[in-house]
Amino acid sequence: MEDELCETKAICEKQSNNIDLPDGKMKEKENPLHHCDICKRSFTTKSNLTTHKLIHTGERKYNCNICKKSFFRKGNLGVHKRIHTGEEPYRCDICGKSFTVNSSLTTHKRIHTGEEPYQCEICKKSFSQTGTLTAHRRIHTGEKPYHCDICGKSFSINSHLTSHKRIHTGEKPYHCDICGKLFSGNSSLNLHRRIHTGELPYRCDICGKSFSGSSDLTRHKRIHTGEEPYHCDICGKSFSLSGNLSKHKVIHSGEKLYHCDICGKSFSLSCTLTKHKVTHTGEKPHHCDICGKSFSAKSSLNIHKRIHTGDKQYQCDVCNKLFTQKCNLTTHKRIHYKRESTSL
Repeated sequence: MEDELCETKAICEKQSNNIDLPDGKMKEKENPLHHCDICKRSFTTKSNLTTHKLIHTGERKYNCNICKKSFFRKGNLGVHKRIHTGEEPYRCDICGKSFTVNSSLTTHKRIHTGEEPYQCEICKKSFSQTGTLTAHRRIHTGEKPYHCDICGKSFSINSHLTSHKRIHTGEKPYHCDICGKLFSGNSSLNLHRRIHTGELPYRCDICGKSFSGSSDLTRHKRIHTGEEPYHCDICGKSFSLSGNLSKHKVIHSGEKLYHCDICGKSFSLSCTLTKHKVTHTGEKPHHCDICGKSFSAKSSLNIHKRIHTGDKQYQCDVCNKLFTQKCNLTTHKRIHYKRESTSL
C-alpha cells in the first residue's frame, strides 16, 4: 500500500512538471521569462516586469504626502519618508552611526574594514561600492548620460543631475538639526554635520592626514601619486581635479557666462565672480578660528591655516624642500632651472 502511494505521488509530481502538447508529446514545463517589449530586458516574474515598465512610461504613482515627491515603487516612498521623520533604523555596531537604509549601512561598514571589492578593469583602482565604480569608469569613457532639461548641462551621475537641478528650482530639502542651515543634497548635509562633530573618518594611508569626506581624501592622495585623470580633449593637458579641467576649458572657449550686477564685468567662472563681488562689498566672510584673521576667499583661509598647522604638502622633486603653497613651489623650482641653464 505504501509503495502504491509513493508511485502515485511520483506520477502526480511528474505531471505537474510537464504539459501536454497538441501532438500528444510531453514537454518539460519551464519557468518562462517575461520580456520588456521596449528595451527587451528580461525578468523572472511578471510583477518585476510591470515595475520595470514604469521607467519607460514615467509613471510615478506613489506620492509623498509631505513634499509631494513621486516614486515608481512603494518601497522607495517608504525609504524617502525617513528624510522627513528622521528615522534611521540601521545602526553600525562599530561606531554607532545610523542609516535610513540597510544598503547604506553595508557600504558604511567598509570604511571600518577597508574592503573595496569592486575594481576598475582599466586602471585597477578599487571601490567599496559598485555604483562608485560605474561612475568612475565614466572618467575613462567621458560618458555623461544625464542631461539637465533646463540648461543642457550633462552629468556622469544621476544624483549629480538631481542636485544640479536644485540650482534652478532653489530647493533645499535637507536641513542641519544643529545650526538650521539648508542644503540641496543629503551628502552635503552629512559633510556639513562633521563641522559640528569634528568627525574625520577618511584617513590617508600614506601620510596619515584625515578628512571629513571621501572625495577630499581621493583628491589629497593625488598629491602623493601624481595622478591626473582628467584630460582636456582640445589640447591634451591633464588635471588632478575635474573642476580644474572645467576652468581650463574656458581658455579655449573664451565664454564668460557670469556677470557682475554691480559693474557689469563678465567672468568665465562663477567662483571668480563671487571673489570679484567682494571688491565692491569689502566682505571677508572666512575667519581663521586660531588667530581670527579674515579672508574674502575660502581658499585664502585654507592656505593661511597652513601657517598654524605647519602643513607643507608641496615638495620639490629636485631638492625635496617643502612648501605650503603650490605657487611658492613653482617659484622655487626656477632656481633649479636657472642653475641648469647657467651650467650649460
